[in-house]
Amino acid sequence: MSESHGQEPEGRPCELSEEADALLADLSLPGEVFGAIIAATVQLNETRGMVPGSTVSEKWAQQRRMPLGRDGVPGVAEYVIVADAGPSYIVLTRGQLY
Repeated sequence: MSESHGQEPEGRPCELSEEADALLADLSLPGEVFGAIIAATVQLNETRGMVPGSTVSEKWAQQRRMPLGRDGVPGVAEYVIVADAGPSYIVLTRGQLY
């Protein structure tokens, strides 16, 4: 990823909260759900958190939800865009599985 002088990187790093990290470490987590969560982190990075189909919290605009996997079948991921930090980043706060 190349950057021009003075410009922000193309993507935004995506970190995992303790809850999201514990979910991924759960050995009983189905592989398709694990893959959907990893794919979500990539999509969050590439879109800088502006994932098509994501919804915004009415109370806090930085908090969003996005479907996990194809058509959101496994569940949803909640994340927060920390845009005011230098450099900005995203925190995947939790996965809500169906």
